[in-house]
Amino acid sequence: MSAPGPRRMVRSGRCIGCGGCVAQSHGAGMQFDRYGQIRPVGSRRWDRDAAAIVAQTCPFASCVPDEDRLAASLFADAPAHDAATGRYVAAYVGHAIEGGYRDRGSSGGLVSWVACELLRSGRVDAVAHVHACEDPEASGRLFDYRLSRSETDVRRGAGSRYYPVEMSAALRTMLDEPGRYAVVGIPCFVKAVQLMRRRHPQLRERIVHTMGLFCGHMKSARFAESLAWQMGANGDDIRHVDFRRKHPDRAANQYHARIQLRDGRTLGRDWWPLVDGDWGAGFFMDAACNLCDDVMAETADISFGDAWVEPYSSDWRGHNVVVVRTRELDGMLRYARDAGRIALDEVDAAFVAATQAAGLRQRREGLSYRLSKRSDAPPKRVPPDANAATPERRRIYALRAGTSRWSHRMFGIARATRIRAIYLVWARVALTVYHAFAYRRGRLGALVNRLGPG
Repeated sequence: MSAPGPRRMVRSGRCIGCGGCVAQSHGAGMQFDRYGQIRPVGSRRWDRDAAAIVAQTCPFASCVPDEDRLAASLFADAPAHDAATGRYVAAYVGHAIEGGYRDRGSSGGLVSWVACELLRSGRVDAVAHVHACEDPEASGRLFDYRLSRSETDVRRGAGSRYYPVEMSAALRTMLDEPGRYAVVGIPCFVKAVQLMRRRHPQLRERIVHTMGLFCGHMKSARFAESLAWQMGANGDDIRHVDFRRKHPDRAANQYHARIQLRDGRTLGRDWWPLVDGDWGAGFFMDAACNLCDDVMAETADISFGDAWVEPYSSDWRGHNVVVVRTRELDGMLRYARDAGRIALDEVDAAFVAATQAAGLRQRREGLSYRLSKRSDAPPKRVPPDANAATPERRRIYALRAGTSRWSHRMFGIARATRIRAIYLVWARVALTVYHAFAYRRGRLGALVNRLGPG
């Protein structure tokens, strides 16, 4: 069988929409599909010609090296290795002190601080990262990748973006224009960049630093619309979304979303009471996320996540957990720490893994179970195993996958018919069932307890 082109990758649920295949070819673009996910769109000829690109650079292609193999070639001098974190030089928990980075960021502010420090120190000329679109009506998107060449531009991109984005325009610029670039991305996006660096000598020379973001899963654009619906607005009315707004009266892990509308109004809601506000339930999850085994961006030079353990998770100001894989960046961090510009405490791999325990369980144990149900999945670092988890955990994984799949469909029906209750009622029921199995609470939870895990 010939290598699959982008269309077959999309149909099989293995396309994450990074834009790499479009950036390396001509005659195609990236567009939203009916479910609010960004996908490559081009002619049949383009699809046929792009098959070789997919085979070499798609993060979910069957024949590309896995994260362990990539990291071994990228970080050969990293002295430590852990199954959760991958290779690393050092790991820390901390936050930015100077410049208000911590206040502007959704966590400890270290992602923006490191990006700015790379610019300030002359290590890079530009940073590719996600920004809010200034005119969503014109662009058709709320967020997109952009190249920042100043500290001011980097600061404008601070914050969490639970929204689909793609890198094709930024990657094309880096292919066409000489310079030294850093790229910020979720694990699969960073893997795509590293695979492209292997294929294109100019990218290998120009992309000199990669910054990874710990990832739970990619949301579709419908999640932002659902937030608007539950705040009494229309999805088309959104001008900007702040998915995680800090406040002294709430812990860092108690998310609060705020939406700015085109008419100037601002609306806000806490996540947890929303019908799709429990991240672990998997609403609007991209199908490719069910085939991912990388939580901590193991192919990035440096990776950042939230410190979801006490005493850090209850501190409203936010803390980052950081995994560093190059000695150059570790030296940069240590120098800044000693100068009092950032706060860092060294931690071990077990601490880092504890901060992401749920995500690792979903991407390792859960993935092993999910792989046993598919015959078309790419090779992963965990083997297919129908008995990888307890019966109770298998039911939770199945519920999460079903919630993810049906949330796209039910929201699509509600959107097409303009009857919001179709989705909102279904989502509330789906969440109640999920909580009954995941947390064993309420009347349904009591029934689950009586039935037992078998």
